[in-house]
Amino acid sequence: MLRIEQLSLALPYYPRFWRRRFATHLDQLSFSVTAGSVHAVVGASGAGKSLLAHAIMGLLPKDAQLSGSCFFKQTLLDEPRKRALRGRELALIPQSLSALDPLARSQHQVNWAARRAGLPPSPARQAASQALAHYQLDERARRAYPHELSGGMARRVLTAMAHVAQASLVIADEPTIGLDPAQRSRVLDALAALALQGKAVMLITHDLRHALSIADRVTVMREGRCVESADASAFQGTGQMLESAYARALWQALPDNAFNVDTEYAEESRFA
Repeated sequence: MLRIEQLSLALPYYPRFWRRRFATHLDQLSFSVTAGSVHAVVGASGAGKSLLAHAIMGLLPKDAQLSGSCFFKQTLLDEPRKRALRGRELALIPQSLSALDPLARSQHQVNWAARRAGLPPSPARQAASQALAHYQLDERARRAYPHELSGGMARRVLTAMAHVAQASLVIADEPTIGLDPAQRSRVLDALAALALQGKAVMLITHDLRHALSIADRVTVMREGRCVESADASAFQGTGQMLESAYARALWQALPDNAFNVDTEYAEESRFA
């Protein structure tokens, strides 16, 4: 569904107000996301995960320097194609709840998403109602403004907006951040359900443990680089099936793994 080849991104900064420099945020990234699967992109804050999502969606600032290639359904995903497919074939569930219009009710926001996807007014209203019902948002939630929704409900509204577009690729950027366990499970279940419908789902998160509950494959990022891409099944035992010390350290550091220390990675870090 999505193939990323040698993707690099540099953004400007100004060490002095008259002098512009560029800092590399993504460095030669390559991996693929297949239809009918959840591909988790995991890394610490600042690893470049959200910038990767924005690069795929065509939401970078104009002065960004982007190189490499993205292919969507085996066709080059250039900037004009990103604009044409965004909100239709490509859907982003953003990290910030501020992406919701504070002056519009949930029903209207999902309806607008359906209209942007190209549905006529009546089918758009019907699709919006079906999507809201699918994510267990009742009449009260449908009539609510964003500030009246719980964090979990707001996340489900954003997911419904992506769902109603019938996008083939859904990118969810930190969709469970700040949620309680029950709400987190609902959001993750919703993403897994999208994959079961044949969509490609890219789950961007810093939380490896919860990503593994639904992921088929995992890409680990560090400082803009792809450290490792592996099947989710590789994250077991001591991480002996993982190739990189950093990925093993992430796995072994989970509470369920008793915060084991990867001595190889510790040595690597000491001399970095």
